[in-house]
Amino acid sequence: MADIQLANLVDMDSPQAVLDEAIKIIGLFPQKTKPQRIRSAFTQTVSLYNGRWKDVSRCNTDYHNLKHVTDCFLAMVRLLHGAAVSGIRFSFYQICQGLVSALLHDVGYLQHKEDTLGTGAKFTTSHVRRGMDFVQRHFAAFGLEQADVHACMTMIHCTDLGADLSAIPFPDQATQRLGKMLATADILAQMADRTYLEKLLLLYFELDEACVDDYVDELDLLRRAEDFYLQMTDRFELRLDAFNRLMIHHFQARWDIDQDLYQRSIRKQQKYLQAILQQDSDDPRCWLRRSRIVEMVRSRYN
Repeated sequence: MADIQLANLVDMDSPQAVLDEAIKIIGLFPQKTKPQRIRSAFTQTVSLYNGRWKDVSRCNTDYHNLKHVTDCFLAMVRLLHGAAVSGIRFSFYQICQGLVSALLHDVGYLQHKEDTLGTGAKFTTSHVRRGMDFVQRHFAAFGLEQADVHACMTMIHCTDLGADLSAIPFPDQATQRLGKMLATADILAQMADRTYLEKLLLLYFELDEACVDDYVDELDLLRRAEDFYLQMTDRFELRLDAFNRLMIHHFQARWDIDQDLYQRSIRKQQKYLQAILQQDSDDPRCWLRRSRIVEMVRSRYN
């Protein structure tokens, strides 16, 4: 068990590997499924983020990028599988709504091609609303029907950390559950990423471009990430109906692993963050060495 890590199960840097694993998991669902619908929506999303749409520019945000989208998508598939294993049932059409919503939950960061000012990070505070509007305009390109739009919009709304979930007009209980599962997948995908601590430095500069002045600098964000871990633990329990607990059922059924590898990864990074922040004589960035992200940040922003 000590050698089993979340990042080693699937090559998360490969959208194709993520899609292949997702389709394999969907094949384990008790519902009759049409995986081609999921493949098509996923392929369309990759095309969108890579700038192959006529009116939308390639994604140019470093934190909220295509990899985060595919991470969130796979986390959502895994939660849905965990739900199915534990007896929570959704129809295939509801599953499609939830997975397309996962693919499009951050599409509000993308810029129109005529917009050449800055990056999509400037939409940080409005990206959820922009994403909901995108679904309303382009639902058919992702295999959705007009009747699916309202449900998908409410699910995406759930990913807004500042939203009052009790005030969101869900059309039914299943949509409410899926929305909270998507909000859970969004957080898990970020915080369990093996380069999460490094990527927090990139997140700071996205927030800075959006004029979100909650942090003095990237080191301030890094230090205050300790509190964020606690806040998200409370959010899972108090706001999101503890759907993160479904993840262990997935790992047991899919991999015969009796452990939630997302939670394991998050705890390891939390402990590592605590350790490097206690190195008073050192810049904690010196201890963040994965994927050469720190070097990229220094060359681009300093």
